[in-house]
Amino acid sequence: MGKQQKRDRSNLIVLTGAAALLAIAVNFAISAINSKHRKKKEIPGSNVRVNLTASEILKLAESIIKKSKQVHDAVASVPLDKVAYVNVILPLADLEAQQFPLIQSCVFPKWLSASEDVRKASAEAERKIDAHISMCRKREDIYRVVKALTVTGDGLSTDAKNFTHFLVREFERNGVNLTLSKKEELQRLTANIDELSMQYIHNLDDDCSFLLFTDMELEGLPPEFLKSLEKSKDGKRKIILKSHQISPVLELCKVGSTRRAVSISYGRRCEANVTILEKLIQLRHKLARLLGFANYADYATDVRMAKSSSKVFEFLESLSASLNDLAYRELSMVKALKKKEEGECPFGMEDLPYYVKRVKDQQFHMNFGVIKQYFPINLVLSGIFKICQDLFGLDFKEVEGAEVWHPDVQLFSTSDLSSKGLVGYFYLDLYSRVGKYAHTCVVALQNGLLNNGSRQIPVALLVSQFEKKVDGHPGLLQFPEVVNLFHEFGHVIHHICNCASFAKFSGLRLDPDFVEIPALLMENWCYESLSLRLISGFHQDITKPIKDELCKSLKKWRCSFSALKLKQEIFYCLFDQIIHSTENVDISGLFKHLYPKVMVGLPLLEGINPASCFPRTAIGYEATCYSHIWSEVFAADIFALKFHDDIFNLQAGLQFRNKVF
Repeated sequence: MGKQQKRDRSNLIVLTGAAALLAIAVNFAISAINSKHRKKKEIPGSNVRVNLTASEILKLAESIIKKSKQVHDAVASVPLDKVAYVNVILPLADLEAQQFPLIQSCVFPKWLSASEDVRKASAEAERKIDAHISMCRKREDIYRVVKALTVTGDGLSTDAKNFTHFLVREFERNGVNLTLSKKEELQRLTANIDELSMQYIHNLDDDCSFLLFTDMELEGLPPEFLKSLEKSKDGKRKIILKSHQISPVLELCKVGSTRRAVSISYGRRCEANVTILEKLIQLRHKLARLLGFANYADYATDVRMAKSSSKVFEFLESLSASLNDLAYRELSMVKALKKKEEGECPFGMEDLPYYVKRVKDQQFHMNFGVIKQYFPINLVLSGIFKICQDLFGLDFKEVEGAEVWHPDVQLFSTSDLSSKGLVGYFYLDLYSRVGKYAHTCVVALQNGLLNNGSRQIPVALLVSQFEKKVDGHPGLLQFPEVVNLFHEFGHVIHHICNCASFAKFSGLRLDPDFVEIPALLMENWCYESLSLRLISGFHQDITKPIKDELCKSLKKWRCSFSALKLKQEIFYCLFDQIIHSTENVDISGLFKHLYPKVMVGLPLLEGINPASCFPRTAIGYEATCYSHIWSEVFAADIFALKFHDDIFNLQAGLQFRNKVF
């Protein structure tokens, strides 16, 4: 939901054209063959442990907790007049750096192991470790010692001061500095918030609402989709009010009354959640005030780049205003098409997905089934490696003989092309299998750390669910999967290039307002002709990359209706920010007022209340829904400023690697 010296361009190994792509693809194939005959070996610099048994995981978790308690107890015993960096901050920082890869070794098997016993042990280990860490963050004795160091200063470096203040802030956000009665109140509030948040999500998950339609009412939907739907006794098709069935209906169904009925029912499901959300908001505001903040939005943003709710409002409202003219033109286009096809029927929000797709289809004639044939997964991956080589001065090599948890998993080392020095490692677990985590993501396994000239090597893991082979042929990626792979590889590069002084500030553990910027920046290379030709090749003849005309169409397709799409996101972000910065908001009235204001006059559909089915406000993104747009804007600005005229600008790439990663 993811860091360095200037290099001479002449030192780079540059491979171009079809011959280079073919050579890299052949090397991948050879690597795959050789991997079958690996002898397991240690990975220099990595403390990550793979293939632990269930008992080993639980034993390791116990030792982690035991060691952590010893260090925390030792720090707590330091007299307040003797506090210093070496006996307070250094032990805590070293503990985190040493234990993080061990903790991750206990935790990541629950997503990836083929053994149910191992997955259960991993989940149990995570529960125990999390409980211990939570307890440590509430220890008053540790807080007093760390707080005392902020008073004395002890000649701390800038990074050490930042780390110390971070620890103090973390303790205080957990209420350690409160009176006993206020601590008890904070505990009650937190428990109630957790309970209500989970109830909101459970209500959505458990909702089994559906609508019944005749085939005529579902005109426009593909036959294979219709065949996948359950039928009622009278032969009607059942549309379950879940996104995987709703989205195709709203995008493809030609019948306006069907789209409207689906939109209304989908937008008013779980109506009990509105009351739950109202209670949640009240409790969050109480929690924020207890911790010294004016409202929950200020509490949530205080630890992020944005720093305050007022800054978020300023950002969202300014961005929304800048999109008004383009959004109005886009809305006029879809309204005109509906009028042409359906007459004078009013245009509603339920018509937006359908007519946006219709206009885009007419403009671009994109056949993503054909496009998919140009993206064999190994070729895309080798192309990504080549792009990152040319852009960031990095070299990637598979580590032969590495111990892995499944034969499909690969481990790669990353080195600096100029100095040949090791930068980091990353595992690729790309292919689908039973029992594996179902989404694409990057997990930090070991954090990078640069301290007194010694560097702890970062280790990352990229997980996805691609099909390795289909009917005996290498797996092909849908274009959105290509974009997703670039995005996640941006997280990998960000993590393994990190040189923070403290593991706490390493790679993917950074400010959430920032952490998506490198990954979103990387997506731009999926829409440029030069880079698209590097990562593509017709699956029956990979020397034939995707054509320039199609590359240009993909770029235009990406930008098409971007204003309305972003406006919709801004609407939800503003709603989230308003309810978490203001007391006693009329949620239903807010939706009705805010939607047409943001969406250039398009009214909210009567009878719906999206607050009942907006899970980001319930758990995980409360008061921080803006963060993804925030990152998108920064990433867009960086690309436009540094890479727009030369997407392989090595100087800009190294600058980004050195100063940002």
